[in-house]
Amino acid sequence: MSATEAFVAGPRTTIAGSPTGPLAGLGFAVKDLIDIAGVPTHGGNPDWSRYAGIPSQHAWVVQTLLEAGASVVGKTITDEVSLGILGENVFDGTPLNPAAPDRVPGGSSSGSASAVAQGLCDFALGTDSGGSVRVPASFCGLYGIRPTHGRIDFSGITVQSPSADTCGWFARDAEMFARVGEVLLQGKLPTTLPTRLLIATDAWGFADPEVQDALLKLRHRLSSLIGHTEEVVMATPGLSVWQRAQRVLQSSESAKTFAPWLDACNPRMAYSVARNLTIGSMISEAERSAASLMRIEARARLAYLLPKGTILCLPTTPFPAPLKDLPISVLAPLRERISCLTSHGGLTGVPQVSIPGGLVGGAPVGLSIIAGRGCDLDLLAVAAKLARM
Repeated sequence: MSATEAFVAGPRTTIAGSPTGPLAGLGFAVKDLIDIAGVPTHGGNPDWSRYAGIPSQHAWVVQTLLEAGASVVGKTITDEVSLGILGENVFDGTPLNPAAPDRVPGGSSSGSASAVAQGLCDFALGTDSGGSVRVPASFCGLYGIRPTHGRIDFSGITVQSPSADTCGWFARDAEMFARVGEVLLQGKLPTTLPTRLLIATDAWGFADPEVQDALLKLRHRLSSLIGHTEEVVMATPGLSVWQRAQRVLQSSESAKTFAPWLDACNPRMAYSVARNLTIGSMISEAERSAASLMRIEARARLAYLLPKGTILCLPTTPFPAPLKDLPISVLAPLRERISCLTSHGGLTGVPQVSIPGGLVGGAPVGLSIIAGRGCDLDLLAVAAKLARM
């Protein structure tokens, strides 16, 4: 694989969109977990497609974008069956992070983020269960969204963890980001912005000091845009407690999802992926029950904090992208720290947008805004207005 490649190996998959529509003339890339009719969905693993078969129809998101005028320009590399957060794939390689070429792009929507950041397409589709759009958006300096859970039709997309899976997208600029959002969210950006901004002090304190400093200027602009600002603790009893609950739920669901494939195909996979599936299969019912109760608490907490008209901000990731090819022993604690700032997404289902926020040692980091369930378009409107300030 070329060091600059973001697309899966082999002939490039291209499909022309409708000649008319709100996205006419634009090109988009598709994460290789999302079905395109007649094209195998490889899912980042050499043995997935022989189990999954060849799809007979496009995923809803692909069909909707084609009808809106956008054209498919290729399918992009992903971490194996979306089980990754850094973007390194032992079979397909690591897509380039053009903003920081010696660093990972973030995953699992690594190729989609890379393609957008390199200017190989106008926007790209990704999926996000535990951070797989938000993290690469932060690491590559892009706009990225994890929509409200269930807001966008997930049909035709490889399932990992049903209670957390969402489909989002990347763009380089806020205007393009919003145009795609109006199509996929099937609504117009509101003309009235939220009037209350919450600063998640626990999340800010969890990020490296250099990240806090890099994001401070954008945070001040956001506060100026929204007006009323106050500090709150987002996660009670704590970010690491939410992270543990989400890991239990997501890991156990992933193990259940992929068990028939493992049984039928005995697939090749990276050690870290196989290890995590094994750990997920060993989670007890008592652990799942406790995690489910924590999810109820977390959802109630964010529902309380985020009524209509309120948004919350936090760093998307606690640090910029790590260097490529680090040993597993070094990567494991980094993944744990990242997920402490992303677990609320799968746990509570709220929408989140990551905005390019600043640089740390020349590498991008993102600032995130979160709203109550169903308020996705409010976040797009804030991002668009902030970009024009």
